[in-house]
Amino acid sequence: MQDMSATSFDSALARSAEHALERVAAARSAIGTVIFGQERVVEEALVTLIAGGHGLLVGVPGLAKTKLVETLGTVLGLDARRVQFTPDLMPSDILGSEILEEGADRARAFRFVRGPIFAQLLMADEINRASPRTQSALLQAMQEYHVTVAGERHDLPRPFHVLATQNPLEQEGTYPLPEAQLDRFLMQIDVTYPDRAAERRILIETTGENETRVRAAMTADDLMTTQRLVRRLPVGERIVDAILDIVRSSRPGEGDAEITQHIAWGPGPRAAQALMLASRARALVDGRLAPSLDDIVALAEPVLKHRMALTFAARAEGETISSVIARLTARLG
Repeated sequence: MQDMSATSFDSALARSAEHALERVAAARSAIGTVIFGQERVVEEALVTLIAGGHGLLVGVPGLAKTKLVETLGTVLGLDARRVQFTPDLMPSDILGSEILEEGADRARAFRFVRGPIFAQLLMADEINRASPRTQSALLQAMQEYHVTVAGERHDLPRPFHVLATQNPLEQEGTYPLPEAQLDRFLMQIDVTYPDRAAERRILIETTGENETRVRAAMTADDLMTTQRLVRRLPVGERIVDAILDIVRSSRPGEGDAEITQHIAWGPGPRAAQALMLASRARALVDGRLAPSLDDIVALAEPVLKHRMALTFAARAEGETISSVIARLTARLG
């Protein structure tokens, strides 16, 4: 009887996986029709959402970060909204507020007016330009999936994801995110300049009379089904050990002293959880049903980069977090 149940479960999982692979492949293909030359960025953004997390996109202006978020919302069938963060933005501008209304019988009552955070995909543009008070209101909602206004709890839609952007160059008048709040993001996605061939395609295809319009390849329910599948995908002991090895060796005093001497503080257990989920999601995006060491190596930097810092001496010597993580990943396998 147990064997029949196991067989039934395995076949159901296989069917679910097959459908998920088709949907994810269609979504990736659809995104590629309007986003050129950013294959890694598209992959990492998709992995973030399929893993059920939030992403921080870091890049200079003009690299299609906003376009990417809009495209993801359309392709994944999500209700997407955008908020431009500014120093005068208040928490109520994001969460919503209560207003006093008077009815036909002159009776007065408060009514909650929902803010833009009540979306399935929220783009927080230039999140570091808002005050710490506004940042913390958003980041609390990201962690708890509800907001509290005037003592009343209001649940956020499901799925709920935040893709925040940040300009790495212009820091005047900004409020850098504290380390504890950066940890709420599953991955930091660095958006770099496209290569010459991709920029040529951008130049030709985006300055003509006709603009390519992307179509939905999934629905919100499809995405949530895929997210549940990600948590059911098998992970081998070798992969689990690799995740533990790289996360633990990123902490001062726990790994190779030649490397950890450069690290001021390192990632906590949430980083290991993020790397586990992200590696499963990347396997699915790549058409596979189980993660490999290649997934761990590819995702180590975006998962760990914003969760660790170098010592002053290491920075003075020209060390970077990227180079430290590269040395850690080189020891895997």
